Amino acid sequence: MYLLYLFAWKLIALLPEKSAYKLAEYVSDRIYKKNGKGIKQLRSNYARVMPEYSPEKLEELTKLGMRSYLRYWFDTFRLSKWSKNRIIQTTQVIRENLLRDPVQSKRGCIVALPHAGNWDHAAAYFCSTGIPLTAVVEKLKPEAIFKKFLAYRESIGIEAISHKEKTIPILTERLQAGKLIALVADRDMSRNGIEVNFFGKTSKMPSGPAILAIKTGAPLITAYVRYTPSGIEIIFDETLKPTNSGSEEEQIKIITQSMADNFAKRIKENPVDWHMLQRIWVDEEH
Repeated sequence: MYLLYLFAWKLIALLPEKSAYKLAEYVSDRIYKKNGKGIKQLRSNYARVMPEYSPEKLEELTKLGMRSYLRYWFDTFRLSKWSKNRIIQTTQVIRENLLRDPVQSKRGCIVALPHAGNWDHAAAYFCSTGIPLTAVVEKLKPEAIFKKFLAYRESIGIEAISHKEKTIPILTERLQAGKLIALVADRDMSRNGIEVNFFGKTSKMPSGPAILAIKTGAPLITAYVRYTPSGIEIIFDETLKPTNSGSEEEQIKIITQSMADNFAKRIKENPVDWHMLQRIWVDEEH
């Protein structure tokens, strides 16, 4: 599996750009037609986000959503070839001050984001413009693939920490040093996440972003990364700030719900770039 993965990484990086992305669409459409477990889950997730869609429109969204997901992988395989200038020129940012102001004033900043667009491209943009970041990453199997991804992310400028480690103390230390922390947070991997209302149904999202905001006083903002024809657009939004009223547990719940509301708003506006091929709603768990 590792050798196949490595071969795909090298081949896609070597192909001419137009050929690479034509191949991405071809592979994506083949996967869509096979209608495997991932496609069925993507379709089910989109149906919750866009209940007003007809069956035909839902199918079109699922097909295009899979193309967006494959674009993410092909971008990832090719990103190391992009110049710093290309990374910067192909990135548009809305309300960038929400991130830059606290980092430049050494207060630190927590960015929570869903699985949308290309977050590696977004990270590369901030690293290329003088703001390196720390991120928690899912530990993939086999180990060799995880190490390859770790090296790739470190080459961009990301300090990557496995989600299997005790992350809160490390991230707290980084925030106290005024650093930027990025956390993909629309799916709970710990089994003890916070229940939130997400598109009218109960889902669980990680408590880490809210805990860090309360512990350190660093602002917690959300980001939605969507594709544009030439690159990506990053949209930043504020979340509710911690207050002195209520217990810490209540504050964590309120802040996490605020984060979920931001995700829902942006996903609803641009569902095609939300790449969620796993179950995230409680009523679907077995």
